[in-house]
Order: sequence, then structure tokens, then C-alpha cells
Amino acid sequence: MPDLSFEIRGAEALCGAASPTIALQLDIANSPAEQAIQTVVLNCQIQIEAPRRRYGEAEQARLRDLFGEPERWPQTLRPLHWANLTTTVPGFAGSVGIKLALPCTFDINLGVTKYFYALDGGTVPIALLFSGTIFYQSGERLQATPIPWSSEARFDLPAGIWIRCIDLHHPNTAWLELRRDNFDRLYEFKMRHGLATFDEAVERMLANAAEAVP
Repeated sequence: MPDLSFEIRGAEALCGAASPTIALQLDIANSPAEQAIQTVVLNCQIQIEAPRRRYGEAEQARLRDLFGEPERWPQTLRPLHWANLTTTVPGFAGSVGIKLALPCTFDINLGVTKYFYALDGGTVPIALLFSGTIFYQSGERLQATPIPWSSEARFDLPAGIWIRCIDLHHPNTAWLELRRDNFDRLYEFKMRHGLATFDEAVERMLANAAEAVP
């Protein structure tokens, strides 16, 4: 009976991807090593283990949108779901290394984006929870067995890799969702003042607001 173990060896911002993606280097080892694995249908749930990290004062202030005031964090600071991935692992004996493609987004309305945006550096503890099916050779027969739900791996992901990943596709850019009526008002303001970009429109509005403050 196969017994798989999982370990994350590293991570990198994936160049050439169609959208911002972090590649996790996943090593899979089987015991007994001589047993032939035909393929593995691998499911992976990835979570950010937010309670396992310490946060500076500036980070705590930016994380209030997610977890509330720091004094409430013993009740509100919880793991964040990042992604559910499914991939097919090719046949191997002993061990094999694959890359897990972890999607990133700069939509600030999403919890994971808010979390990374709030950090000043350091690492982010992530947990990978595995399930799926192992297809293996037993004598002349092909058999299947489930991956135990207890299978998991942990990794300290460098926080800066998220920014590098986003900047490969959208350098020095943030994305903000607006209601259509608010967008229409912003667009009308931009046109009325003869501004070339929405950045200029927002800068003008912020400057006007600052001048209006007594």
C-alpha cells in the first residue's frame, strides 16, 4: 500500500504565466520506494495560518479590515482560505517533484489580497491539506487508494513574493472595484476637467478634499 509524504521545497513568482501565479515546488515521496506509482490525482487546499505569525503595529492597523481591533484577535484571528487546486502527478517510483501553480490577485476586496497588502515583510505561514487518489501497480493489477485526509505540508512563504508576482503583470498598480454609478461619476469628473487618466482624476479629487479640510 503506498504511503505518500509531502514537502514544499521553495516558491517563486512564475514568469510567463497568463496571470499572476506563484509556483510552489512540491516534493512527493512514497514508501516503499520501489513501488511503482502510475499516477496521482492530487487535490490541495491552501490556507494562510494567520495566527502563527507576529504582526507589527503598522501591520495590525492595516489588518483591522480583516480581523477587527487587535484586542479582539484572540477571537477573530483565524486561518484564511487561499485556493483549492487539483493536479495530476505523473508516474514515479521513490519520489517526484512537481510545481503547484498558486493563483494570485490584486483585488483588494478579497481577504488574501488584504492580508498580503498589510504586511511589511517577513514570511507567511501556509498549510497545504492534501486529498485525492493514488493509482499504483500491485503485481499485474492496477489498484487505487485514497490519500489520507491527514496528509499535509507547511511552508513559510516569503511575504515579498506576492508583490513580485503581481508586479510581473501589473507593475505599480492596484485594483479597486467600484459601483457602476460611482464609476460613472468619476468618469464624468475626469472628462469635465480634461484629465488624461483616472489616476489624475483621483489625485485631483484627493487634492480638493485636502484643501477643503479646515
